[in-house]
This record gives sequence, C-alpha cells and structure tokens, in this order.
Amino acid sequence: QVQLVESGGGLVQPGGSLRLSCAASGIIVSANTMAWYRQAPGKFREWVADITSGGTTNSADSVKGRFTISRDNAKNTVYLQMNSLRPEDTAVYYCKATRFLREYWGQGTQVTVSS
Repeated sequence: QVQLVESGGGLVQPGGSLRLSCAASGIIVSANTMAWYRQAPGKFREWVADITSGGTTNSADSVKGRFTISRDNAKNTVYLQMNSLRPEDTAVYYCKATRFLREYWGQGTQVTVSS
C-alpha cells in the first residue's frame, strides 16, 4: 500500500526558508515521478515541481529560482527546498506519486508565510 507523509511545514516570515519532506512507503521514489502541488484557500490545487525517475526536475514559473525539488534514494524521501518565501506561497503543500498512470497523494502540510 502506497503511503506518502509530508512534513516540514510551518509559519515563516517573508524572505525565509523551509524544507518540506515527503517520506514514501510502498513505492520507490527513484523509480517513479514524484511531484509537489499546493492549494491556497479558495484556489485550485496547482503543480509546483516534479522530479522524474531519471532525475530530471521541472518547476512552475512562479517558484523557479526559489524552490528546488530533490530526492534521497536511500531514505526514499522527496524534498522541496523553499527559499525567498513570499506571502503568496501560503498554501497546503501536497506530495504526489505517479506510478503506472495511477496517482497517490499525501495528506498535505501547511505553509504560512506572514510577518
């Protein structure tokens, strides 16, 4: 059974940094495409970044140059390093795994950027 558990969210001031983690079980992160999404209040869930099985990374224009997705194969964990955070980055952040066209989601972690 696939399980994704996000952690690392919290309250941070504008310009600050956070690192989100997505610990996976029942799926090998290095063998599948892993992604981060976010959903702000009253808005649709939006794609933030992903990393393919081959290690290719992609990110949304809104976070390019500030957020970095990576993975630790030994820990079977995916990370999202978020720097230069802005109030508009406030959202619940979700981890998603895609395997054989089936999607698996974590429960989300809240990130709030506010002074």
